[in-house]
Amino acid sequence: MITLNQTPKTPLKVLERCVIGGTVGPEYIGESVLVCIDDNPVVAASRVRSDGTWKVQMTFQRPGVQNVKVLIASESAPLNIAVVGRDGELPSPVPAQVSQPHAGQINDFGSAPTGGSTIGYASALAISGRRGLPAPVKPARNLADLVREAFDRNHSDIHLGVGRVPHFRANGRIISTEYGTTDEATFYTWLREIMGEPQILEFIETMDYDGAAQYDFARVRVNLFMSIKGPSMVLRLIPMQPPTLRMLGFSQIFYDICHYPQGLVLITGPTGCGKSTTMAAMVNEINTHRPCHIVTIEDPIEFVHQEDRQSVISQREVGIHTQEYDRALKAVLREDPDVILIGEMRDRATVSTALKAAQTGHLVFGTLHTNSAVKTLERLMDLFEPDERDSLRMEVSESLAAIVAQALVPTTDGKRTAATEILINTDTVKDFIRRDESDEIESQLRDGSYYGMQTRNQAIFNLYEQGIITEETALEFSLRKGEMSILLRGGQVL
Repeated sequence: MITLNQTPKTPLKVLERCVIGGTVGPEYIGESVLVCIDDNPVVAASRVRSDGTWKVQMTFQRPGVQNVKVLIASESAPLNIAVVGRDGELPSPVPAQVSQPHAGQINDFGSAPTGGSTIGYASALAISGRRGLPAPVKPARNLADLVREAFDRNHSDIHLGVGRVPHFRANGRIISTEYGTTDEATFYTWLREIMGEPQILEFIETMDYDGAAQYDFARVRVNLFMSIKGPSMVLRLIPMQPPTLRMLGFSQIFYDICHYPQGLVLITGPTGCGKSTTMAAMVNEINTHRPCHIVTIEDPIEFVHQEDRQSVISQREVGIHTQEYDRALKAVLREDPDVILIGEMRDRATVSTALKAAQTGHLVFGTLHTNSAVKTLERLMDLFEPDERDSLRMEVSESLAAIVAQALVPTTDGKRTAATEILINTDTVKDFIRRDESDEIESQLRDGSYYGMQTRNQAIFNLYEQGIITEETALEFSLRKGEMSILLRGGQVL
């Protein structure tokens, strides 16, 4: 790597905000600008604008920074000196031209502009013919081997990052491996196994990325992010074949919901609780038994439904099959759907579209990160202004079909199973939603077994009675531990 740098006259303070910016020649327009601190991995990125200027805003997260590098992801060419300014100000670039230096040469660019301490430096990359990325290496294990190992051991996730050893998630717990610490070159070599370099440069610029990769034996959901140690990624393993409701051990009410002609079905719970798995099983049930058109909008696609059985399934991934989530949502009603699956109810626009679709004769599935049916209703209301909530309650009461709030709890055989709270929107529940009477909805959950309803505590207690989970697990995962203690002692909750 060819680097020009300059040590700051005063070490930068922790959490000090600054702007790095400058001007380069026209040959750099559109190229990536990468920023490193004290030889650590990229912490910020941007692109060169059409006028040759570039600017990166960043905050230093530790004191005493001695060296900052700007890496222009291009081959050798003259460029102007970049300048770091404090307090969010962008000083004028030093108007000096710098020729491409020889490897290892370090130049001192002189004093900073008037008005505060700055750092001036610039660099150009030309690495193995690649633009702005570390050269490929041959790691001890390639990424496919790690994914295969996790798959064979029935692990759910792989955690990888520069500066740490690989980790797996097994039955909800993070476990370490005996593999060595991952360096930056190895990390980017792993990325090249599943991504093209335009996608990698996009990640470097935005510092976040969501996507998916396909292997012969499993599909993998990919999330990339930057951390204080450097680039990291989490891989979620997804089976090639979508699950069935029978495989998941779900009750008859799940089959009934799949045959509803219309309505909004919300699958809720924390991250990693199996919401996507539950929805995939329900779509699989519909595909097997109902002649209809199923459209999914996902970011990214997780379970792939490869076979059209009774239904026709159209799966769309944001960023590949549609540029924008909102645009796909607006278009879905013109695609002659019977069933619509929305990956996540992100905001009021998503909720409004889902309610409209449910009101116009469609069965709509969506997810929320809430842990109970009542909290789900409250979350929907919180997305809207106070003066809109009365009309929203009316819409929800008419459109809602069911809420399934689930959690994964560890079983006595070392695996995990779902404990599901189920709310069915009966006529009585509709009335309580309109009147915003949460306590009455809770009582309907507790006493609505005839309709397939149950509370989370009832679901957990049933698992305990069947010997699937221990008493300690039942108490740990209960949201109302006092009530659970009464159930475990043989009492009744009124």
